[in-house]
This record gives sequence, structure tokens and C-alpha cells, in this order.
Amino acid sequence: MKKIIYIFLYYIILFINSNLLSDEKNNLLKVGLLAPLSGEYKELGNSLVYSLQLALDEINDEKIFIIPRDSGLNNKEMLNNAIKDIRSQGANIVIGPLSNDEFEEVKKYNDMTFISPSNILPEFSDNIISIGISLESQLLALKNFLKKQKKNKTVIMFPNNQFTNLIEKKIKKLNLNNFRIFKYNPDPQVLTGEIEILTNYSQRKKNLELRKKIFEDKEDEQSIKELEKLEQLYTLGNVNFDSVIIIDFGNNLKSVLTSLIYTDVNEKKVLFTTVNQWFDKSIFVENTIKTLYYPSIDYKEFQKYNKKYFKKFNSYPSEITILTYDALGLIYYAWKQNGTLSSTSDFVFKNKIKGKIGTFSFKDKYVRQELNIYKIEDNQFIKF
Repeated sequence: MKKIIYIFLYYIILFINSNLLSDEKNNLLKVGLLAPLSGEYKELGNSLVYSLQLALDEINDEKIFIIPRDSGLNNKEMLNNAIKDIRSQGANIVIGPLSNDEFEEVKKYNDMTFISPSNILPEFSDNIISIGISLESQLLALKNFLKKQKKNKTVIMFPNNQFTNLIEKKIKKLNLNNFRIFKYNPDPQVLTGEIEILTNYSQRKKNLELRKKIFEDKEDEQSIKELEKLEQLYTLGNVNFDSVIIIDFGNNLKSVLTSLIYTDVNEKKVLFTTVNQWFDKSIFVENTIKTLYYPSIDYKEFQKYNKKYFKKFNSYPSEITILTYDALGLIYYAWKQNGTLSSTSDFVFKNKIKGKIGTFSFKDKYVRQELNIYKIEDNQFIKF
């Protein structure tokens, strides 16, 4: 099956490039694609090409031509060769690069504009626009959600790692002054001890033991009932927060959730939230909590996209490909609005833009996504 898919990809690319040779007119929208079409990440690169083919089918305008080139991933030589080849074909608008580590390299091509699916920088940066689901958009969505839930004692939790300083800068920029910051060691053996301190676990256990001693030697009916109630508890007393935002993923996220439950944080009193998890069903395996909330893209559109992709290519796409799909729609919209594309300024719109992932805003050269809040409950993603 893979051989058939790769042959199909070859003919897609051949078709795309042969169209460039067939029309010498200037009234064309030529769009480059930087993708790892060989090596370790070639399946991702192929998926990006397929996603653009789906977008082309839907737009249905013969004046759009895609120029896919193998840029590798974090490979300067391949990246530069790909960009130069795209530029030689007459394209000055490019989808990519995938990695923000490549941004410094593409900035030197200041006669070209790059639309990247990276989420690292919501501000327009020189000749780069990042349309990935930014942490800023996610935190703003969670801030509004928690406000509606009347939660005002929120702790933002994130690990001490190479992204710590970046996260802190983003939190500061959003003026989340009422939110407490808690940084933890991602090592599970250290993590639980740190969360015990956050939740005042030792003192709450002592509170319970002291309370139980009051009734242990009493034989009246009321004291016996009170002691029976206390025997059902693990701690006594509330934590000093009513909600958490956990900026983490995968097993690390599960370790944090497990530690919070282990230290007897009451889910009925404390709201558990996290950042975009891309509807990853592996999180269902973590059954220590009953309900978890997070911001994300439009789930129904995401499902429709996956089904359409599978129907055409007999495989499921990487999540990031829906961003490249939207990138082409965005470029096409800007082209139709302006008649030509020469810089990032052509992507500043007064109106909001509706894409597959949801609604974009590009006001003041700043990319914002309007995200939905989803609840993970009973092995389902439920729009809240």
C-alpha cells in the first residue's frame, strides 16, 4: 500500500509542476511548499502534499499552482536549496518551514513570505507568519472559560525544561497577574513530592489524624458516626486553589494529573484544565481523573477533514496537516483580496477568517485563534 501511495504522490507533484510549465501568464498564484519529502520524516512531508491536494480540490481554481520541494527538517543546505528552487519558479509565497528552528535561516529571503504551521510566535516576524495554535490563544481561551466558571484562584503548572523561559514570557505578556505559577521537575520521582508541597498534603493529612483522635475514645452515637465519616477521607482541609492549567503533554501530563489526585485534590472543587491535546485518544487511558478541559480547534471540522483525507488517500493525516490545508485557503483569500502578494502586510485583514481549524484573526499583525473548550469525559471529547 505504501508503494501505491508514494507513486500517487509522485504523480501529484508531477502534475503540480507540469502545470507551471504550461502557462507563462503572470496572473497565477504560485505557492511553494517546504516539506521533508525524504529521510526520517518523509511520511509527514507526503501528508503535507496530500493536504494541499485536498485544499486545491476544494478551492477549484486552475490559477493556483503548488511547488513542493524537499527541505528536510532542520537541514540548512536542503532548506536553502528548496527555497532557491521555489523562488526560481516565480513563487514568492511559501507554506513552511515546519520548525521554528529554521526561522532565522528563512528571514534572509526578505523578498518572500513564509506561512508556517509553527505555533511559537503569534506576532508577524519579518517575513514569517505562524498560524499554529499558539499558547497565547490557548491561555486566553482558558482564562475566559475559568472566568465564566467563577474560578479566581488558578495555578498555571509547567515543567522546568528548555521551554520554561518562553512560557514565562508568554504568561507575562498576557498579564495573567492573578494566576499563580508553579514550575515542577518532570521526573515522576521528584514531581510527586513537589506537588505534595503545592497541595499542603502533609498538613492536610495531619489535620485528619488530629480530627480523628478527638472522636476515637468516644462511644456516643454522634462521635461514632463522625469517626466513620473521617475514616473515608485521606486528608482534611481544602487546597488554596480552585483550578489548574497544566502546560504539558503525554506521559508528563498524566504524571501531573496522577500526583494531583494522589495528594487528594478534590475534582468537585478544583477544575482541571490543560492545553491543546489534538483530540489524542491515548489520554483516555489515564483514568485517575473523571473530567479534564482544554482548548482546541473545531472537532467536527477536524473529523470531516480526517474522513475526507482517508477517503482520498486511504490513510490518516498527521494533525499538523490541517494547518497547511488552512494555510493555502488563507493565501488564496489574501490573493483574491489584494490581487497580488508581496509581504506579510497583505495578510492583515479587518474581518476574521474562517478555516478548518476555526476562526482566525490577523489584526495588528498578530495571529489569534478563537478556540473551543472541550471536556474529556467518559472516553469522549465533548464541546463545552
